[in-house]
Amino acid sequence: MSEPAVPEGGRLAEPGPDGRLRCPWALGSPDYLDYHDGEWGRPVHDDQGIFERLCLEAFQSGLSWLTILRKRANFRAAFCGFDITAVAAFGPADVARLLGDAGIVRNRAKIEAAIRNAQASSAIPGGLAALVWGYAGVPAGPDRTAPVSTAQIPSWTPASKALSRELRRRGFSFTGPVTAYATLQACGVVDDHLVGCFRRGAYS
Repeated sequence: MSEPAVPEGGRLAEPGPDGRLRCPWALGSPDYLDYHDGEWGRPVHDDQGIFERLCLEAFQSGLSWLTILRKRANFRAAFCGFDITAVAAFGPADVARLLGDAGIVRNRAKIEAAIRNAQASSAIPGGLAALVWGYAGVPAGPDRTAPVSTAQIPSWTPASKALSRELRRRGFSFTGPVTAYATLQACGVVDDHLVGCFRRGAYS
């Protein structure tokens, strides 16, 4: 069988410090390496875990993901471990507290969106995780061609666009198609580890 063509401008899986091939973005810092090897693409099936990743992806909008990773412990402390019931009960005093917390991203719109999204999550019959995983079989989801290079990884898909639309219908915000797709990747609903990466297919 011939090797698949590599799209122009894309990068293949590259060797890491231990010689194993990885997605090239993972090699930018130890934080990225740990996140790639231990978490990214590992299936998350609990509501709290999905909610945390959805929130963090929303806070990342316009920023480096490395910034979010390095502040993650602070985010967890500030948002009660992303307990949906607790965050849904946040009021004006909590918003003021969060705006004064230098350990997180102090963006009022994103903070208030996280609270609204917790409230919206609480109202989903069957839970947030079931809703998100319901998009695993949408065309261009996990059954699409495995990416050989970074050029083959989209920023959004029909699945993430449909998920985004459903989340907005239920009252969510800061959950556009790109944020929704990043959440699907992070939670293992899709496997976007490159062909050749030692984590590709590791959780299937």
